[in-house]
Amino acid sequence: MGKLLVIGGWVLLANLCMPALAAVDARRIIEEVYHQDSSRDTTYRAHMDVTNKKGVTRQKKFVFKKIGSLGNSKTLVRFTYPVEVQGVGLLTINQKGGPDRQWLYTPAIQRVRRVAPQEKSKRFHGTDFTHEDMAERPFDEFRYKLLSTSETVDGQAAYKIEIRPVAPEKSQYRYIHVWVARDKPVILHSDFYDDKDRKLRTMHADDIQRISNIWVARRLEMVSPLDGTKTLLVLDEVHFNQGLRNDLFTQQALEKGDAF
Repeated sequence: MGKLLVIGGWVLLANLCMPALAAVDARRIIEEVYHQDSSRDTTYRAHMDVTNKKGVTRQKKFVFKKIGSLGNSKTLVRFTYPVEVQGVGLLTINQKGGPDRQWLYTPAIQRVRRVAPQEKSKRFHGTDFTHEDMAERPFDEFRYKLLSTSETVDGQAAYKIEIRPVAPEKSQYRYIHVWVARDKPVILHSDFYDDKDRKLRTMHADDIQRISNIWVARRLEMVSPLDGTKTLLVLDEVHFNQGLRNDLFTQQALEKGDAF
């Protein structure tokens, strides 16, 4: 579930805010977060600092575009730097009542191919974000449980909520713990666990700003503790409601590199 302002999935969810809550109810908290963004389209220019287990960091730059509402949207990611990944693109079609569909374009072989379901848990071009993280998941595909109302993240009071997929076989994550700030509020931190209760990833939000009446976390760090790697995602430019055309989000446009 969620939106990756990552780009597509969980990253985007971290970038949404919710209005004041009438009651402390886990489902309501996440539902308000989930549906807050009323923008028609979104564009980001961003970079990622990808650090491997040896401590070596390499930077990648990309453009992210999205059209449509959360859970029923189309997103397109295109790398612009460095040269070896320039032009690589990922198109994701999210649809209510059905699985998301993804296509990857690689300029080196000049071919668009469908991303298979078994590939969803794989890293997206060497980053700590997986293909599943890049897709949006319908709100009703998860169950929500309030674990605590008195957590603290970076000095901010927060709710702690557990999120579990209704169909575990469709996700690499057995459950996810998220911390939602009580004052703004936004998702400040997330821990992702596998079916062996191992913490696969953690995602931390920082530099939270309000842009066009939408709360945006302009810095997101995804860490893979089992692998000793991490990826820092920084949003350099953020734009909403730019009038993106629907025909930019097709396999043909993905291959041609339209609008990038």
